[in-house]
Amino acid sequence: GDEGGDGSDEEKFDDFADLETGDKYGPNGEVLSSDDDDDDDADSDDESGDPTEGMTDEEIRTYHAEKKMKQKKGFDDDYDEDKKSKGMGELNDDEAENEYLETLKRQKEEKMKRNHEEFGGEGERSRLRHEGFRQGIYCRIRLDGIPASFIENYNPELPLVIGGLTPQETNLGFVRCRFKKHRWHKKILKCNDPLVFSIGWRRFQSIPTFSTEDDNNRHRYLKYTPEHMHCFATFYGPQSPPNTGILAIQRMSENIAGFRIAATGVVLELNANFPVVKKLKLVGTPTKIYKNTAFVTGMFNSDLEVSRFEGASIRTVSGIRGQVKKAIREGQPGSFRATFEDKILRSDIIFCRTWMPVKMKEYYNPVTNHLSSKGTSGWHGMRNKALMQLETGTPIEVNPDSIYKPIERPERKFRKLRVSKKIEGGLPFASKPKDEPKKRKGGYLSQRAVVMEASEKKKFTFLQAVNTIRNEKVKVRKEKKRSSNLEKAKKNAKRDEAIAAARKVNKKRQYRAEGKREKFQEAKRAKT
Repeated sequence: GDEGGDGSDEEKFDDFADLETGDKYGPNGEVLSSDDDDDDDADSDDESGDPTEGMTDEEIRTYHAEKKMKQKKGFDDDYDEDKKSKGMGELNDDEAENEYLETLKRQKEEKMKRNHEEFGGEGERSRLRHEGFRQGIYCRIRLDGIPASFIENYNPELPLVIGGLTPQETNLGFVRCRFKKHRWHKKILKCNDPLVFSIGWRRFQSIPTFSTEDDNNRHRYLKYTPEHMHCFATFYGPQSPPNTGILAIQRMSENIAGFRIAATGVVLELNANFPVVKKLKLVGTPTKIYKNTAFVTGMFNSDLEVSRFEGASIRTVSGIRGQVKKAIREGQPGSFRATFEDKILRSDIIFCRTWMPVKMKEYYNPVTNHLSSKGTSGWHGMRNKALMQLETGTPIEVNPDSIYKPIERPERKFRKLRVSKKIEGGLPFASKPKDEPKKRKGGYLSQRAVVMEASEKKKFTFLQAVNTIRNEKVKVRKEKKRSSNLEKAKKNAKRDEAIAAARKVNKKRQYRAEGKREKFQEAKRAKT
């Protein structure tokens, strides 16, 4: 067995063509022709061999140069056709525009022809069944469950926008958003006052609860919105995707003076409930006071409440801190024993800081202005107490306990600190009391007689004489200064009178000139 065999036994291959590029190759892998070559070259070339076979070097170079020029000419022709179709090239603007419109018409006709061939005799109906309704086509929509008042009060001059909702947006729940009062709105917004929200396709009325986030991620209740800051608002309504814009107004009536938009915001998160807490101070008073222990009453109502607050921190108004210990049986229900850092007084007020959860109001009222013949004015939503009092003319209720009254606190007199001699002796000198006792008036020094000697009398007489001379000089100096001040005042009065007279003359001259000018202008207008 000759396994290797000779060349005559090898498998022979014919010519083959690349279907992607269109190039044709011989049995040995040489390039025979390409689709980019012209038909003349394809007819003239020998498909079974090399077209340059039997040519001299000069003829081969000439062949390749001509082939390259033909390819370049074909590329230039294609490029010029593209430029003409886009309105470019040597054509002017009008011709380019006409050429472009003609191209669009041809494309449209070709598209219509392909559609007709594709959809057959059914035409537009079959196309709508496969493609759906295109833009610019009238369509008929059937709506179920429409109230009769909508048909009766429908105004065809007002357009209706038809939108769709995802299944999630049809559910109701609590929405938390970042909220800010609009800077052009006159007043700040109050918590639990109804607002009309515009979110996406919907407008509805709800009651927001405002809060701010503390450092420990606790949402603290706010009674009013901040003046120039964001806050958080939580309200009950249809769920909207996060980052959806929110617009809020207070009233839908058209006769609102001032800026209508009350606040703006963006949706942050959705949930079945959001925890919001507010401060609650529990106040109590001491009944019995021992060294560092006291019995407190009035803070709780039962022993059960005391047991829930065991270990809670309490504090007096004077700043003494303490802790709730145990409930006691004596006294009124809710009394307990508490320990403090120091002994407290009977007049101290004890309070305990706590946080109470705020319950959200589940109120949702959609704006149905299309069901009324009056439009927006025919829809009536919830009104707050201030608007109702304003519309009905009801006077504002005044609670006497809420009126500020002057605080009169009698000044307390504390007993003087007494330090025993034994303790005072052990203190350092800097801490020892150094208050001298008050001296009586008219004591020994004021009643004793002083007898001076001759030399002392002489010195005393000399000092008296010196003081008398000094006092006389001071008296003369004051008199001269008083007289000079009077003369200076007289001169200033004369100067002021002269200045006032000059100003009066100047003003009189100025008013006279202005009067003449006005009279001349009136006469000129009368002539014209």
